Amino acid sequence: MLSLLFSMFSFSLSMSISPGPINLTILSSSMNYGVKKTFGFISGATIGFTLLLAAVCFGLYQLLAIYPVLLDGICILGTVLLIWIGWNIFKADGEKIQTNGQEKIAMPSFMQGMLMQWLNPKAWIAAVSGTALFSASHNQFYLAVFVLIYFIVCYLSLLIWGIAGQQLAGFLNERHRAKIFNRIMGAVLIGISLQMCWQHFIAR
Repeated sequence: MLSLLFSMFSFSLSMSISPGPINLTILSSSMNYGVKKTFGFISGATIGFTLLLAAVCFGLYQLLAIYPVLLDGICILGTVLLIWIGWNIFKADGEKIQTNGQEKIAMPSFMQGMLMQWLNPKAWIAAVSGTALFSASHNQFYLAVFVLIYFIVCYLSLLIWGIAGQQLAGFLNERHRAKIFNRIMGAVLIGISLQMCWQHFIAR
């Protein structure tokens, strides 16, 4: 049991802490608005993924196994959405870091965090692969424990990305560093999204 829990923790940490669309959005948002104002998005992303993981663990996994084209469609739609988000980050002026909340419209919200996870290819890959890995025993209790562990690890991992973004604000709030950072983050987000979509179809 202890080895199983460690495996669940290790899988959750590796998938949550590694760079992905949600992590980069949190990094960019907390850099511009601070981690407190990004906390709603962090919470929405964590809860959204937890609901997605629970849905896959307790029903959707069997449906996706029968109709894999559904996952293909989600991957394509999610990639389009993430490319659009990446483009908006890329073209942001970012002449100076704003931490006074004047651009609330651009600040990612709780609901955006939830919905973004359901169209995030990385989230679906993590949910499906995690379910396949830990459902071998067909024990619903272990799957429930896996969902709980992932919820805690995901929350902490995304919060770390938020703190990192806020710490970057001071350094980037000079000359055109923020603008350069937005260009890099936007390009990386677009690149990661395309790469995940490509890998999804190539791995089939």
